[in-house]
Amino acid sequence: MSDNTYKILGIIYIAVIVILIILVLILLKKHNKKKYNEILSRLEKEKNLILSGAIQNELNKVGALINNKELEKQYKLWQNRYEIIKQKDIPKLNDDLLELEELFKKGSFKDINKAIANLELNIYYVKTKSDFLLSEIREISLSESKNREIVTKLKKDYREIYLKYQRSPDEYESIKVAIELQFENIDKLFAAFELAMENNAYSEVSKIVKALDDTIGNLTIVIEEAPTIILMGKKLIPVKINDVRSIHNKMNKEGYNLDYLNIDYNIFESEKKIADVFDRLNVLNLTDSIFELKTILSYFESLYNDFDNERICKKSFEENMRKVAIKCKRMLDIISRISSKIEDIKYSYDLTHEEVKIIDELNINIKAIQNDYEVVVENYRNKSFAFSRLNKELEHLNLRLAKNEDKLELTLKSLKSLKEDEVRAHQQLDEIEQILKSAKDKIESFKLPIVPKDYFIQLNEANEAINFMIEELNRKPISIKTLNLRVDTARDLALKLYKTTNETIKTANLAENTIVYGNRFKPLNITLNNGLIQAEKKFFMGNYKESLEQAINAISLVDDDIHQKLLAAYKNN
Repeated sequence: MSDNTYKILGIIYIAVIVILIILVLILLKKHNKKKYNEILSRLEKEKNLILSGAIQNELNKVGALINNKELEKQYKLWQNRYEIIKQKDIPKLNDDLLELEELFKKGSFKDINKAIANLELNIYYVKTKSDFLLSEIREISLSESKNREIVTKLKKDYREIYLKYQRSPDEYESIKVAIELQFENIDKLFAAFELAMENNAYSEVSKIVKALDDTIGNLTIVIEEAPTIILMGKKLIPVKINDVRSIHNKMNKEGYNLDYLNIDYNIFESEKKIADVFDRLNVLNLTDSIFELKTILSYFESLYNDFDNERICKKSFEENMRKVAIKCKRMLDIISRISSKIEDIKYSYDLTHEEVKIIDELNINIKAIQNDYEVVVENYRNKSFAFSRLNKELEHLNLRLAKNEDKLELTLKSLKSLKEDEVRAHQQLDEIEQILKSAKDKIESFKLPIVPKDYFIQLNEANEAINFMIEELNRKPISIKTLNLRVDTARDLALKLYKTTNETIKTANLAENTIVYGNRFKPLNITLNNGLIQAEKKFFMGNYKESLEQAINAISLVDDDIHQKLLAAYKNN
């Protein structure tokens, strides 16, 4: 393309951009115009709503009620405030709106937002003044119907509590004068209310209504709660106090120490608190009275559990006291007998230092428990503490005693096992020697051409183990641990020899019978004949296992079942 074409396209492009910018500006201006028109309309509407006809109507109502100087004075003040809003504040808002319109027309968008914010704030301020004025005026203009409604409800409540009182006046005997005086005061307040309403003394009416509400509300609480307070304070709690005092005195005579309960002091404090409750009740002040009396009643009821617990603890203490003493004495006697024989035991058996020391520790522990027990018994005789405490201490002593009793029992078992192990070792020595003798007799009874070398090695090992065992039995003191090891070793070696003897004899017997069985087949097979000759040689050399294997291999040339036959014969033997 030529340079002219590029220039034309550039001009067109720029023209399009300019047109678009102009369109955007037009649209923005149109949008802003619409937006600010809406804001102006809204602010105009809010300004017009400030002075509705409500204030003037309410002022007219109050004007019709004026019959005293105080109300007349207040009426004039309200009218002045209304005129200020009407003649000064509203015109000022009108001027602000005109200024805002002027800024909009000039297109001073930079200043218009600030002007809008100021106008909104001023409208809110004037509206608040107007609303507050209206609420003050309505307190008078609407007070008659509102106060009548409140007083009607209060009269209904008053009638209900009065009828409730009249149904059971005996329940309120102790505060009868105070209650009836309150009834008179309420009647006077109702009369004062009617008089104030007739005179349009609305400032006094509010005070009278509040006084009626407070007085009737308090009297309602009195009528509801006073019977409960009187019942608890005059009957229930005094009965509990007398019963508790009687049980307390009786148990003291029976040897119970109940000082920790502080019953006399708590009775004194409770009676003082009850007197305070009734002093307040006489002036119809019931604050926290029921809670305080319920707390006192609950305390005295809980004392019955304490009394029962003391009786249970006394019975338990007296039952277990003698048992602990007997157990202490029995354990000390056992320890004394062990201590008197400990030197003999140490001479006979190799005891460790810890095994000897535990006897002394047990002796010290039991004597300490016995001393503590004597202190508990002394306190019991002197009635120094409550049985609940004495029984707890005795249970603790019994627990300590049980732990030491377990230790003593383990020690006795350990010492007893020393002698039992020694006796058992002597018995097992006889058994082991008998096993050894059986093995010897068996090997001698079977006329073997040669006794295997393994037999003599195992025989020597078994004899040596028996000698070590005998040496340990003759040693003083005996080490039971070492002795048990010697016994186990000697028994294992003797049983091993016995097993070897049986295996050797069985194998030799089987080899001999196999060779005899195979001799009948010698003429039939030269290889079989040679095999049996080799088997016989090994037999007389004492190689019984090899002899048996040689004979089996030879015979299997003519008898395929030789293995099964020999296996059956071996099992039968």
